[in-house]
Amino acid sequence: MPRFVLIGLCEPQSANDQKAFDEWFIDQHIEDTAKCPNFVRGSVFKLAGPHLDIENASGYLSLYEVEAPSYEEAERVLNEWQASPDAWEGRKKHMETGAKYGGIPMKIRGSGWFELIKSFDGPKA
Repeated sequence: MPRFVLIGLCEPQSANDQKAFDEWFIDQHIEDTAKCPNFVRGSVFKLAGPHLDIENASGYLSLYEVEAPSYEEAERVLNEWQASPDAWEGRKKHMETGAKYGGIPMKIRGSGWFELIKSFDGPKA
């Protein structure tokens, strides 16, 4: 089965929104989304430093590994799954947290599906 990653570049809307971002996105959204059918893993990374002094688009990177026949099918399943308040046991809490903060407490700087072409294991694998 083909493997894809869904990548999101995101960050709090402002410094005042860090607590809401941490609670909603880091503590709940990543796990919530990783429970979607076809999803293998969900991870979030915080920018630790620049590479080659290149400017970064965002302070956080979300990365979801997905196995699906196509990215279109993965997107369809994800959209249907996220629309259901009963998708999994923790979904209602996640939606309540979003409502508590008046919606999604983050800016999305970019997002997209990428298909795995090739991978190589490093010495630590």
